[in-house]
Amino acid sequence: MTKLLERAIQKVRELPPKEQDALANALLSLTGEETAVIHLDPETRMAVEEGLAQAERGEFVSDDVIAESDKRHGI
Repeated sequence: MTKLLERAIQKVRELPPKEQDALANALLSLTGEETAVIHLDPETRMAVEEGLAQAERGEFVSDDVIAESDKRHGI
């Protein structure tokens, strides 16, 4: 295991269990391993579905808005 991965795992150990599980699922999915289904609350599910519908309609944030946000965040 690399030093960087060891450092990342140590940081994850300091997080609450729910956040540890979320990060573990993300890491496992990056390695191609199937992970458990994540259940969304109704509000989050509706927000995700609305975002997907907007994308299907081609409704994206303009490049100008993204550039302004990047500037505010020092990116």
